[in-house]
Amino acid sequence: MKSVSPRGCARGFAVGVLLAACVVDVLMAGSDGTSVLPTASPIWPTLAVLAVGLAGVLWPAGRRPEWLTPQVRTAAPALVSALYTVASLLTLKANTFGPGEVLILLCLLFVAVRHCPPRWAWGCGALDVGVLLLLPVRLLGPADVNVLGFMVAGLVLVGVFAGLAVYLRTMDYRRTLAVSETRRAERVAIAADLHDFVAHHVTGILVQTQMARMMAQSRPQELDPVLAGIERAATEALASMRRTVGVLRDSGDEATDRRPVGDLAAIAELTDGFASPIQQVVLRRDPDVSDDLPHEVQAAAFRVVQEALTNIRRHAADAARIEVRLRDHAGRLEVSVADDGRGGTQLPAAAHGGGFGLVGLKERVTALGGELHAGPRGGVGWEVRALLPAGKR
Repeated sequence: MKSVSPRGCARGFAVGVLLAACVVDVLMAGSDGTSVLPTASPIWPTLAVLAVGLAGVLWPAGRRPEWLTPQVRTAAPALVSALYTVASLLTLKANTFGPGEVLILLCLLFVAVRHCPPRWAWGCGALDVGVLLLLPVRLLGPADVNVLGFMVAGLVLVGVFAGLAVYLRTMDYRRTLAVSETRRAERVAIAADLHDFVAHHVTGILVQTQMARMMAQSRPQELDPVLAGIERAATEALASMRRTVGVLRDSGDEATDRRPVGDLAAIAELTDGFASPIQQVVLRRDPDVSDDLPHEVQAAAFRVVQEALTNIRRHAADAARIEVRLRDHAGRLEVSVADDGRGGTQLPAAAHGGGFGLVGLKERVTALGGELHAGPRGGVGWEVRALLPAGKR
């Protein structure tokens, strides 16, 4: 048996109240002996006003034609009601109005304030309010002192419905802003990920290209592994860009590997791909380090290793040995990357980066409750060391 949501129940109750009020209007018109149109039955003008109003309020959203905009929905029924009131004044005949027409105009005011474009909301809302306040004139005449009392009551109802609509519209606006800000922040994070990956691979391409140029004269027979490394780095960079562009375009693919985010298993691939004929990269992972760490912790560990290796290429290309360690340190994951370089590099100045990689990395690590330290080792070389929380999921 299909369950009904509380919102659906509330909507059904509101529609029922509105239809019941319209039935009261029809009964009141049927008991009235007057008519605006001399050749018509007294009930037909009321039926026409109610039919147009109910169409504007209750027309299903999924079946509305394109021309039935919120402006049309709120203005057309109000104009029909206004014509009925004007006709009553011109013919000097009293004609009834009931709770159904009042509720319809209030609902139209709610729709105008909440859903109409900003420039139209004021006009359509003012039209609905004006027509609502003129209803007593249809029954009592403009000179009747009781008209003022009806108008005061009408203003109270207008304040309630308009205030609720403004509140909900404000909440919708804030929700839209929050969603937009979340999307913007996510896209910025994706762009940062793309920068990290592509910078890593492109720096490797640059270093290996320089190596290939030197080997072309002295050891041409050993060029093939270097060229293979360049090809692999270029392929991975293009794949990273393709995945990221797919995410930024909000593609509907179900692939889970669209965003270039690494984990502990990917660190091994990263170190294997970094090694070159003149550099040895050693990965030491303690058995105590589990694969069941939170995903964000594994991604941060991957970023630490990636940024450290990229910086080695940029600033310590002369390093002969690089050691990457993953170990459990007092219940936290310790990630360290150490090299024996002396700072010698032949990269162009434009390829050295802007110096913000470690800053962004520190923000990522501290946001998880971890710590990041980077500095020279005791003898020679440089070390990047991060401590990350290792709470199980």
